[in-house]
Amino acid sequence: MTTEISHINVQYSKTIGRGEQFGPGFTYPIFVARGKEGVMYVLCRSSEYRPEGTRVTVCTTDEEFISTFARGVAQQGPHEYNFEDGSLVWPTCIALDSQENLFISDEWLNRISQFSKDGDYLGKWEERPGSGDGELDRPSGMVFDADENLYIVDSGNNRVQKFTKDGKFLSKWGTAGSGDGEFDMPWGIAIDSHGDIYIADWRNDRIQKFSPDGQFLMKFGSSGSGEGQFDRPTGVAVDKHGVIYVADWLNNRLQVFDPDGNFVAVKTGEATVSKWGKDKLDANPEMWGERERAQGLEREKDFWGPTGVTVDDDGMIFVPESARNRIQVYTTQSPTFAGPRL
Repeated sequence: MTTEISHINVQYSKTIGRGEQFGPGFTYPIFVARGKEGVMYVLCRSSEYRPEGTRVTVCTTDEEFISTFARGVAQQGPHEYNFEDGSLVWPTCIALDSQENLFISDEWLNRISQFSKDGDYLGKWEERPGSGDGELDRPSGMVFDADENLYIVDSGNNRVQKFTKDGKFLSKWGTAGSGDGEFDMPWGIAIDSHGDIYIADWRNDRIQKFSPDGQFLMKFGSSGSGEGQFDRPTGVAVDKHGVIYVADWLNNRLQVFDPDGNFVAVKTGEATVSKWGKDKLDANPEMWGERERAQGLEREKDFWGPTGVTVDDDGMIFVPESARNRIQVYTTQSPTFAGPRL
């Protein structure tokens, strides 16, 4: 018997970010990790044409710029990637340990790099491309459990692997396919208060749930654009009430589900101009006029390819949009329960 949720109040709060290769702003933000005291670590992936925008941007939820680090550009040229230690090429996810050290996965380099919260490079797990135990092929989502073991979505190998914090292989599960416990290019990952694991099974257009030891528990979702359906879900998050949030990438929306995977709500975007955006427009007043003359500007509020979702203990929901170089922020309150359901 479970308790049915009848209503979840998800409200738009604000937008953070603007498109910048340097300083206050983002370049193709792909993931948000929440630190302490309002700090956000925003993973910027950039593009092959402008690799200098690949970095971690550190700011607060009030849009106060702090720093950037782990830039992707090489010293010898502005448009050449740096493959050396401490650099990023195609970063995918950030996982924070209890000391707020950052573990960053890179699907091009097939490595996990570690940084302090101040951006100091601490080391890496040696590149181990392959399909053997402990080897990685395009690692994507990552999450720590309460014991600080690290679960990694091994996307190219269609599996999940579990490691100690220093990179020792512990276990794995998953194979290629569409059956229960099988994956087709999985991407995002989340963990709930019970230690159960949720995987955004990207090409199977569904979310799967597993016990901490990899036992299949449930699944929900199918291909499509209707309520509860997905078109390449990229990110999944679970709040302290067990409510599940899914970034529905090609459907350009955020969907909300109860702990049993039943559809509850959908958000299609309500973005406004961010504080950083206003600062830039105020410095270039003619741009305000250009915006007033622009056709179809009302579509700017909508989600465009949300690449992930992060929810913190205060009920703040962060949805990065790479294509728009911003993060839409929502808030959620305690859900309304309708009573027990058999």
